[in-house]
Amino acid sequence: MRVIGLAVVFILRLAFASAAETQQPAKIPRLGYLVVAPLSETPSPERAAFLAGLRELGWIEGKTITIEYRSAKWNIEDLAEELVRMEVDIIVAAGSGAPLSAARRATSKIPIVMTLASDPVGAGLVKSLARPGGNVTGGSSMTPELGSKRLELLKEVVPRVAHLAVLWTPAATFELRATRAAAHKLGLTLKLMEVRNADDLARAFAVLEKQRPDALTMLFDALTTGYRGLVADFAKKHKLPTVFGAREFAEAGGLMSYAPDIAEGFRRAAIYADKILKGAKPADLPVEQPTKFELVINLKTAKALGLTIPQTLLLRADHVIE
Repeated sequence: MRVIGLAVVFILRLAFASAAETQQPAKIPRLGYLVVAPLSETPSPERAAFLAGLRELGWIEGKTITIEYRSAKWNIEDLAEELVRMEVDIIVAAGSGAPLSAARRATSKIPIVMTLASDPVGAGLVKSLARPGGNVTGGSSMTPELGSKRLELLKEVVPRVAHLAVLWTPAATFELRATRAAAHKLGLTLKLMEVRNADDLARAFAVLEKQRPDALTMLFDALTTGYRGLVADFAKKHKLPTVFGAREFAEAGGLMSYAPDIAEGFRRAAIYADKILKGAKPADLPVEQPTKFELVINLKTAKALGLTIPQTLLLRADHVIE
């Protein structure tokens, strides 16, 4: 009996050892992070917010999740296709415009989380905000809807404004449409200047030096944000009040900005990624609209322009740069 018992124990040990050897380690999800802006070793505030959101949900880069970063201004389509060939589990399109469009063209199967989509329904990315219906979901920046609010703020500070120069790129088509409608309502004449690269921007500056508008704005997207310092410096030099759609523009020397909390949008994107990685389908996850907006006023710029910001507006500001 003892011999039989020992034999049974030996067989069980062999079985357990064999099972342990053949057991596969748990697969670590792979996330593709697609962005136009250059990536540095120190994460941008937006990327830092996204990574912090992942950590809060238990996703630790390099341990419980692998992140494939891809960044380029001109070959974003190739990079989106590369992420698809790598068979990543999910793609986060960081920013509006090019990354999101490139990811959507590259795949209709891999889930895509958008962070700052200007008008996802109008662009055909989702069927509706409540029921996206495809492989895309995430957050909307409500950019078109905010265009009229920015012009109202500008008129509140500078009531005399009648001629407004608008720098825009094709990625901001929906915001441009809303800006036109708002300008018509407020009785503003627009000078539209398309900017696709630095040469276009230089030509726009040359025109504006001759045809002086009363104020200036540049519609926000991943390309124009890289020109914020140049535009702010030009506006101050030529005494042009400005209003923008991202706080980075005001921080760079613009007069004002009114926009959703972009970092919060990236943190919320991490929540979408978590849900999808745990089995949720993008088609069933409603698109979120921002609930927190920031009014930033640069008093240093106001003084340089000889403007006095109404006290009522200063009290409404979320951040005042002095």
